[in-house]
Amino acid sequence: MPPVSDRPTAPLTASDLKLLRKFEPVVCYTKGEQFFPTAIEHYISECSLWVHHPDGRDELLVKQGELNLEKLIETRPAEFGSVRYLRFIEPLSLTESAQVLANQLLLRRKLGEYFLAGIGRLARGGILPRLLDGLFSLSFLLRGKVSAATAAAAELDYHEMFTEDKTYTYYGRVARQNGWVILQYWFFFCFNSWRSGFHGVNDHESDWEMVTIYLYEDDGRLVPEWAAYASHDFKGDDLRRRWDDDVELQKVDGSHPVVFAGAGSHASYFRRGEYQAEVNPSLPGWFSGLLHAWNKLWTGPLGQPVINTFHIPFVDFARGDGLRIGPGGSNPWSPVLIDESTPWVGYYRGLWGLFARDPISGENAPAGPMYNRDGSSRGSWYDPLGFAGLDKVAPPPQMEKMLSDNCEKVSRRQEELEKLIPGKAGELQAIGARQKGMEGHPHLAKLYSALEKEINTLSAEVRNLRREYSENTALLQGLTRRLDRLKAGGQDDPRSHIHHLAVPDDPSRVLRFDRAAETWAAISLSLLMFAIAALIFFAPKYIWAGLVIILILFVVAESFLRGAFVQTVGRITLILAMLSALILFLQFWKWIIATTLVAMGISLMYQRLRELTG
Repeated sequence: MPPVSDRPTAPLTASDLKLLRKFEPVVCYTKGEQFFPTAIEHYISECSLWVHHPDGRDELLVKQGELNLEKLIETRPAEFGSVRYLRFIEPLSLTESAQVLANQLLLRRKLGEYFLAGIGRLARGGILPRLLDGLFSLSFLLRGKVSAATAAAAELDYHEMFTEDKTYTYYGRVARQNGWVILQYWFFFCFNSWRSGFHGVNDHESDWEMVTIYLYEDDGRLVPEWAAYASHDFKGDDLRRRWDDDVELQKVDGSHPVVFAGAGSHASYFRRGEYQAEVNPSLPGWFSGLLHAWNKLWTGPLGQPVINTFHIPFVDFARGDGLRIGPGGSNPWSPVLIDESTPWVGYYRGLWGLFARDPISGENAPAGPMYNRDGSSRGSWYDPLGFAGLDKVAPPPQMEKMLSDNCEKVSRRQEELEKLIPGKAGELQAIGARQKGMEGHPHLAKLYSALEKEINTLSAEVRNLRREYSENTALLQGLTRRLDRLKAGGQDDPRSHIHHLAVPDDPSRVLRFDRAAETWAAISLSLLMFAIAALIFFAPKYIWAGLVIILILFVVAESFLRGAFVQTVGRITLILAMLSALILFLQFWKWIIATTLVAMGISLMYQRLRELTG
């Protein structure tokens, strides 16, 4: 087992609260962040409770100002398909919306907390991603959307709440599964302002985020081995880092992992930076098939790099240059223990904010720590090991014994095979000899055929046994090497389990002229629409040729600003050459096919005649 003398430990007998405090994370936010982890009681008192019925009705259950935790968990039967939800911000009139937006500006000016995007997301993607982004923005006209005024009102209300109670809360849970002691830190936010505050994907009332630390027992002490951060679409193995990975997992005082929270989204990252997030729109099956075929041609015979153009770029700003909460600073945590028996955790299955009726759920509020939006159990709660891909990983003290047991099991099987294979092979040879003696005797044809089937079956069995023996030999070598390495105190590569490593974006390597690229990104899509409209109105006869010319001009301008002019010109030349070849084929297909057939016929005739004379 690897030495752990350099790691912080906690007594096996430590209380759950002491364990949570021993390893509680340090969370670093981006300057301009508007919402921070808070206690739920004050938030609940500011909410109303509703139920959305399957027929489309929304029914008020408890008015704003009258709701508390007891009323939140009261049993209220409802029909299938109902959605229970909280409402933090009541509907605003036009006048009220204008007022809260103005007050939001005054508050930000007073606090002096301004967010500067720098190189924005639109400048980091090409013209096609920006077109898809425009369609994504227009989709809010057809689906549920949390308004900018709602976001502003939530920001004002949270600031007032924080002024009354200046604490930062996490809800801690300790679970024990399969030899692991699991510490979960749940953070509640009044609002997710990723879209309205930081040009992200969505806004929604309330937000729950979570960080998990996995400990194992060693000689009466609990030792940290893994930390897992919930982060957007990452899942399983990609969520976790090993405790000794000092590059990926930064720590304060060796005990407290550092989390860099995304601005507005509150997603958690291991390293500070700006992360490229993508939304991949659903494409029709036939179009996906064509795109796959084109990509195979583009990257295979044509040798071009893979380009994913059908995505919508977003940026998650996890700069860590704002408020810092946790040990080692002036903003400590206020922990609250929770588990399945905590009433509001186990009994309230509804949403913790507005049900915006968004069919893709991006703008709908989340449910609590224990449940999904549909009321089903949340995997990260009931299966915290599987959540981070640790259900297949044994704690280090048990790993050595498991490897030893596996080695012994495989060795025993090898001994069995060493006896079994010669016997089966001898049996196969005996049957083969018997069959050989039947040749030349027509009256034994039926028996000969039966033996043929028996030989084929036994031959396949012998072949499989020999394959198993060969594979077991290689497996045993691998198991033995890993066992020897563990006994010597060695470790595997701390990142060998990661499939997709989250790496901060580096805008400086993408853009040549920052301000020009930003301006172009902001206006290019509109200019393209204006140009196409002008083409339709003034030159409808040349619309297709005009579209090609316009698109080429836009792509060239884009590539120049992104420092990829030469590569883009080369790709355009290649595509035009392919189109030219296609046009030539369509124009002269008879001559091309006939010439090809004649050439193939001459080649075949030449080869066959050489065989005759050779």
